Amino acid sequence: MNLNDSVSILPFVGESYRKKLERVGIKTVFDLLHHIPHRYIDFSKFTKIKDIKEGELISVAGEIISIKNQPTKSGKLMQIGTLNDESGTISLIWFNQFYLIKALPSGSRVIISGKASWFNRKLAFFSPQYEKMDYDHETVHTGKLIGVYPLTSGISNKWLKARINFALKKIKIDDFLGKKTLKKYNLLDFNDSINKIHFPKSLEDIEKAKERLSLNEFYNLLLESKKRREKLTKKKSIRLTVDNKLLDEFINSLPFKLTSSQERAVAEILSDLDKKTPMNRLLQGDVGSGKTIVAAISAFVAFLNGYQTVIMAPTQILANQHYELFKKLFPKIEISLVTSNSIKHTAYSNIIVGTHALLNKVDEFKKIGLIVIDEQHKFGVKQIELLTKSTKFRANRLTMTATPIPRTIAKTLFSDMDLSVLDEMPQNRRQVKTWLVPNEKREKAYEWIGSQITNHKSQCFIICPLVEESESETLKDIKSVKSEFIKLKTVFKNFKLGLLHGKLKEKEKNAVLSEFTSRRIDILVSTPVVEVGIDIPNANIILIEAADRFGLAGLHQLRGRVGRGDKESYCLLFSENESEKARKRLTALTKINSGFKLAELDLKLRGAGEVLGIKQHGVGELKIADWSQTKLINIAKEILESSS
Repeated sequence: MNLNDSVSILPFVGESYRKKLERVGIKTVFDLLHHIPHRYIDFSKFTKIKDIKEGELISVAGEIISIKNQPTKSGKLMQIGTLNDESGTISLIWFNQFYLIKALPSGSRVIISGKASWFNRKLAFFSPQYEKMDYDHETVHTGKLIGVYPLTSGISNKWLKARINFALKKIKIDDFLGKKTLKKYNLLDFNDSINKIHFPKSLEDIEKAKERLSLNEFYNLLLESKKRREKLTKKKSIRLTVDNKLLDEFINSLPFKLTSSQERAVAEILSDLDKKTPMNRLLQGDVGSGKTIVAAISAFVAFLNGYQTVIMAPTQILANQHYELFKKLFPKIEISLVTSNSIKHTAYSNIIVGTHALLNKVDEFKKIGLIVIDEQHKFGVKQIELLTKSTKFRANRLTMTATPIPRTIAKTLFSDMDLSVLDEMPQNRRQVKTWLVPNEKREKAYEWIGSQITNHKSQCFIICPLVEESESETLKDIKSVKSEFIKLKTVFKNFKLGLLHGKLKEKEKNAVLSEFTSRRIDILVSTPVVEVGIDIPNANIILIEAADRFGLAGLHQLRGRVGRGDKESYCLLFSENESEKARKRLTALTKINSGFKLAELDLKLRGAGEVLGIKQHGVGELKIADWSQTKLINIAKEILESSS
C-alpha cells in the first residue's frame, strides 16, 4: 500500500463510502492518515463496577451475561445488556442497534467506555462505546485516549478509526528528515507521529505528533514555493527599462503626491522589471492605500517599452472601476475591457482590463509584458497559471491584495514572491469613526442615519451576512439581506433603498451600483459582496449587522467602502453575540485603523482562517498546522535552507 493509493483499496470502502470520504477531503491513503482528530476523549481510566460514579468518564472490562430487545413506550426497540465483572453487574442500554443482539451474545468479553447515569434507580451506561476483547487484543475504540474526527453523514467515528488502523498496519512511512535533524529539533519521526496522532497513549504524544505533522505542512508549503521560484528563474524575462523623464512627468501629473511607501514599492517594481528573470511580486496594502496607482505606474512603464499590460480583477464591478480609472489616467492610450458581459478590445490594446473572461482571450494578445492580478486569492491556481503561461518568455507579474495578511504568513504562503507593503495612507484619506452600537439603541441609530441623509446628502451601506433566511438552528438569528431589505423599507420609508447580493446577475448588480453611484439610491442593503473594490465617494456611512460573524480583517475591508470622499465617515457595528469576548474583539475595531494590526490581533484571537477569510483552491490550506506557530515556520525554513 502506498500513500498515494486511492482509499478505495481499503476493506469496506466501496464506491459509496469513497464518495462519502471525498466529502471530508479524503481521496488517498495520505489524506486518510492526515485526517486527524479535532478532539480526544479520555477513556483510559478503568474502574470496577462497584466503584462506578454518576457522570464519570470511565472504562470497564467485563463479560456480557445477557442481552435482549425490549420495546419502549413509543413502540421502538432498545437493547438492554448486562455487564458483569468480579465486583458486580451494570446495565448497558442502546437504542435501535438491533445488530448488537448477535454482535454481543452472552459470554462476550468486552470493554465498555462512557458515562453512567440513573435508570430505574440504578446506574447504567447509555449508548456506550464497546469493543470485544481477546486476550492479546489491542483496543482501538475504548480504554484509552480516543480521537473524535470531523465526519460527514453516513460515516461513523468507529468506522473511520477502523480504516485508519488497518492502513497504519499495512504501511511504513519513510521519513524525509534525517536522524540528526530530528535530534537537533527534538522532533518525532514521521511514522511515529502519524501513529501517535491517531492512537496516543498520553497528551504529550498528541502534542509532539501535532508538532511534527505541522512542521511537515510548513515545509511542504515552502518547498512548493521554492520550486515555483526556481521554475520562474529558468525563464528569460521581458525586460522593461525605465525612461525616468517620461515616468517623472506622468507621476508629477497626478492630482496627488505619492506616499513614501508607494515610492518605495514603485522603486522595487522598477528594479524587478529591469532584471533578467521575470518579476513575481506581491503588493500588499491596506484598503485605500493606493495599490492601483502603483499598478498604473508599472503599466505605463510597460507601455513605454512597447508591451501590453493585462489586469485581471475578481468581479465585473471592480474590473469596470479599473477600466474607468485607467481611461482617466491614460486618455491617449488604447485601453480594453473584457468581461462576460462586455468585450471591447483589439489584439493591440495597450492595457487590457477584465475578469476571468480574459482567460478565453489571452492568446489573442501578442505582446504581453506585464500581468497584474488583483486579489489573487479570489482566483484558482490553474486560472492564474493559464493567464501567465508563455513559451520562451515569461511576462512580469504583479499581484495585489487588500487582505491584510500578517507578515509571517505572507512570507511563508507567498515565499515564491517578493513582497512590497504599502503601510501608510494617502494624506487625503479620512479615518472612519467606528462605533459598537448596543441593540437597544438601534432605533436611535436609524434616526441618526436618516438625519445624515437628509441634512448632508449622505449615502449609506447596510451589510447583512446572509442572502436568504436560514433554517439552520445556528444561523436562525443571523439577518438575511432580503428580509432586512423589506423591513428597512418601512423604517426608511422616505428614502430610496437598493438591494445587492451575489445571486443577482451581473447586469442587475451593475444597474443597482449605477443608481447608487448617481445618488438615485440613498441606502444600499447588501451582503459582503461590496467588500472588494466598490468605490462610491459620496457613501460615508456603513452599518454592519452580525459583526461578530466576521473576522476583524473582513470588517476592516467592509469599513473601507466609506471614507473615500471629503465627508466625515462612520461605521456602525451591531453584534448578535453579547459575550465579553465578542465585545472585546469588536471594540478593537473602534480603536485600530490599521488592517495589518487588526490581522495580527485576529490571528491571536481567532486563527488564520479568520484572518485570510478564504480558501485558496490548494494554496495555503493547513489541515493540521496553525499560522500562529511561528517557531515551527522558522524551523521549516532552516531545514529547507540546509538541504539546498
